[in-house]
Amino acid sequence: MLSNSCIQLIQLKLSLLKDVSVNQVRIGEVNLNFDHSIIKEQTIIKELRNIGFEPILEVDQLLTEKIKQAAVELIFYSYNTNSLIRNSDYISEKLQLPYDKLSKVFKKHTKSTLEKYIILLKIEKAKEMLTHGEFTVSEISFMLGYSSVHYLSNQFKKTTGITISKFKENPNKYRVPIENLLL
Repeated sequence: MLSNSCIQLIQLKLSLLKDVSVNQVRIGEVNLNFDHSIIKEQTIIKELRNIGFEPILEVDQLLTEKIKQAAVELIFYSYNTNSLIRNSDYISEKLQLPYDKLSKVFKKHTKSTLEKYIILLKIEKAKEMLTHGEFTVSEISFMLGYSSVHYLSNQFKKTTGITISKFKENPNKYRVPIENLLL
């Protein structure tokens, strides 16, 4: 749940459930009240699954989602200009936990490294920026913290299997939803 439209969808879906009071819905979090003798938790979980959301009930899975949220916030909303080391510092500070612990939990639950996830996010952000055409590849490279256009181009090709030029020919064909990056 990484967008306002997701929040609105969940609010709407849960508000349609009888005997459920929605207190707050934020990115990655739902706070609600319900009488367990009238409605079962599994009913609420089923309704969320029906609209494509998987509730997280285990502590490490919740931490993994918070790590993902922090990474998305860093790459998509802050126009990151830091190296991966600085990215790790940001995420560690944001979650108030040592990076090595965050990295281990992330790897355990996603089968991918946090560094690789950040790279995938950067490439998706680059795709978004290329699609809108507001910035040159050089500007995108700088805003995403790459040391050169060449480095971005190489990482783009390695990650996607296509060049930036090929991507520009049909950008919508190559976009990947954030929630599918690690699939």
